[in-house]
Amino acid sequence: MPVELIDQKPEAALPVYLVGKDGLDASGLPPPVIAWARANGFSGEAGRTLVLPGDGGALAGALFGTGDGESQLAVGTLARSLPEGEWHFAQDLPAPDLAALAVVLGGYVFTRYGKKPGKALRFALPSAADGAHVRRIAEGIFLTRDLVNTPTSDMGPADLEEAVQVLAAAHGADLSVVKGDDLLVRNFPMIHAVGRASAGAPRLIDMTWGSSDAPKVTLVGKGVCFDTGGLDIKPSSGMLLMKKDMGGAANVLGLASIIMAAKLNVRLRVLIPAVENSIAGNAFRPGDVLRSRKGITVEIGNTDAEGRLVLADALALADEERPALLIDMATLTGAARVALGPDLPPFYTGDEALAADLAAASLAVEDPLWRMPLWRPYDAKLSSKVADINNVTTDGFAGSVTAALFLKRFVEKTPCWAHFDIFAWNPSDRPHGLTGGEAQGIRALERIISKRFG
Repeated sequence: MPVELIDQKPEAALPVYLVGKDGLDASGLPPPVIAWARANGFSGEAGRTLVLPGDGGALAGALFGTGDGESQLAVGTLARSLPEGEWHFAQDLPAPDLAALAVVLGGYVFTRYGKKPGKALRFALPSAADGAHVRRIAEGIFLTRDLVNTPTSDMGPADLEEAVQVLAAAHGADLSVVKGDDLLVRNFPMIHAVGRASAGAPRLIDMTWGSSDAPKVTLVGKGVCFDTGGLDIKPSSGMLLMKKDMGGAANVLGLASIIMAAKLNVRLRVLIPAVENSIAGNAFRPGDVLRSRKGITVEIGNTDAEGRLVLADALALADEERPALLIDMATLTGAARVALGPDLPPFYTGDEALAADLAAASLAVEDPLWRMPLWRPYDAKLSSKVADINNVTTDGFAGSVTAALFLKRFVEKTPCWAHFDIFAWNPSDRPHGLTGGEAQGIRALERIISKRFG
């Protein structure tokens, strides 16, 4: 990890004092420190770091402004603003795990293509923090970020399969892959249709881990490694971030990494339909009718609504064994971003207990989520004159809701199901993550899964 967590505080570690907005007078800091802060215009404003001078020009510590103090993740900025060396928090923290995680995540840099690594910081674990838990979460998030940040030239369907192989081998998981025309033989026709125009064969990646008699937890992730839009081609500006269209797959793999590292008592299954939505003579077309694994026929109203097609076949497979918990994650609709922006992913579920748990977990670990409705009257918008269902609506309204309703048709046997329409990207730098690939929702999900099945 770019920021190394230290279990025991070194004697030489320098203190970081957290100061709220206009909180210098109540901080209990020595008068010379307060005078130094005031001389430098520091008043505890959010995100600002001020180093403290010591004898002979050495450092004596640092002040960090927490502003109104609402976000524990704000301290992630320290990973980039502190000078190199050994540090520790000078005060007890209300959420020590979250603060430690923020500092580690804030130091992440994607270095595969030559970007310089971040500063060499060693940070002592706050009092009462669970270091093993923090490290598991950070490693899962780093895996997600690395996968999303990697361009499709090195993260096509075959490369994504290889990444799953590495993860499976690290944890002793089993892996099977259905690829190319075998998808037709094994009844995954929509995964095949979406990916068949690419030079990289489409595939369904299936990883299992854990005891066969443990509660079944199944994660399904959209693995569209690049999306041109197909014959309904996107404009060039719409393709610039399409390397991240496998962000759902990256997020479920990050979550799987955390679950397996924690050795939770679950039988984990991860299903990833890995495809590239390309253009060639054999590309699927607007107006085509595809038969799904479930037998539902789907008229193609737009080839750029391909993610729900591959997810549908994978969800139908997952639903066949009625898992105790079924989660799917996908960078599915621009409508979700119009409604809630890039930082607040919507989720959909008909399970009231799961919805309540997700809302509580989201707040507890500062992993923003917002429940949206599976509004049944909108289901009629997906009607088709020639097939059982269309993959898009004609009026363009409620795009994220209707996409979720489309997926719901393929989950009939599993009552505890939730769909996450994530962005998987930071469009600008945040305290705990630079611009680039991001994990969304998996920290809240880890909290729920740990409590239910740990």
